[in-house]
Amino acid sequence: MNAKNNAQNELPIAKNEDVEFSSELADAEDMEANRRAEAADSRQEKDRG
Repeated sequence: MNAKNNAQNELPIAKNEDVEFSSELADAEDMEANRRAEAADSRQEKDRG
């Protein structure tokens, strides 16, 4: 591996990272990913309560 790949592999993995979602720019896969993320968030909230 080269130095660039090594540096990328050492980056921290962020949880709860905010990413802006634009329905105007989204394709079918983006829409499905957003739907699944919302469902996962709902399950997490339900499990906490």
